[in-house]
Amino acid sequence: MASSKKAIYAAIAGNSAIAVTKFIGAAISGSSAMLAEGIHSLVDTGNGGLLLLGIKRSQRPADEDHPFGYGKSLYFYTLIVAVLIFGLGGGFSMYEGLMHVLEPGHGGPGTVTVAGVTISGLTLNTIVLSAAIVFEALALRTALQEFKKQRGDTPFFTAIKEAKDPTTFTVVFEDSAAMAGLVVALLGVHLAAALQMPVIDGIASIVIGLILCGVAVFLIWESKQLLIGEAADPAIRTSVRHLADEDDAVSNVGRILTVHMGPNTLVLNMDLEFSDGLSTGEVESAVDRLERGVRELHPEVKYVFIEARSIARRAQGGAATASATA
Repeated sequence: MASSKKAIYAAIAGNSAIAVTKFIGAAISGSSAMLAEGIHSLVDTGNGGLLLLGIKRSQRPADEDHPFGYGKSLYFYTLIVAVLIFGLGGGFSMYEGLMHVLEPGHGGPGTVTVAGVTISGLTLNTIVLSAAIVFEALALRTALQEFKKQRGDTPFFTAIKEAKDPTTFTVVFEDSAAMAGLVVALLGVHLAAALQMPVIDGIASIVIGLILCGVAVFLIWESKQLLIGEAADPAIRTSVRHLADEDDAVSNVGRILTVHMGPNTLVLNMDLEFSDGLSTGEVESAVDRLERGVRELHPEVKYVFIEARSIARRAQGGAATASATA
């Protein structure tokens, strides 16, 4: 989780500084694309704070009301971040762009005088956006490095699909959308000035909004998948099945059910048939042995439940003996 925080802190630092300069540039130049970018950076700054809050709340210990802990709090806050990107970031950008397209003449280029030097709005926007691209590139590089540590040699999009900790790849997509938006904004303000067509600035803002909405929809989908409960990776399920198959006391392995209650919290339920003739003590020893083996192989499995049934009891239609450990 520390690596996730490093990427988030880098994003917050970059976005908060960039947001201020973008708003100054937008106020002077009247650029719709620049204003959209300012809103985007402000939303991203707040989103970083929400992700940190989600990490903190997800680490609360289990209690009577939440026996499996609060791990899914992180997925909830990730969903809120995605909704904010869609509504505040993408929605406002498209609205502002549409208003600028319908009324392209509102707002002038503007100038600012610094130390006796007059700078045009276009020049200011270029400076601000170019600096923002550099800072966003640094933040994106940090996020990609941290995500690389998590995914190892797993292909990028496969790792995103299989990831159970959404914080780092959320920052990766936020920063990627920010980079794309900055490039679009830079092109928009320069084309609008070069062609004397202010409407292009509004179109650029709409494009930025579409980029943000596209990223938000993807993040909403991933958050939904995690919130409703995803099973453990196939490799983990295969490993657990193999461990049970290799135990001399187990005659058959039935269902293996798993669900993530957080990035590092797995619940495991195994339906096992034990060899006929085993005493109650031998079955209990086998259950303890399997539980220890599972935890040694996969520390993320925090809760283990074993449904145990002997062959003789199954043939007689007797009730299953359930053994649960946590």
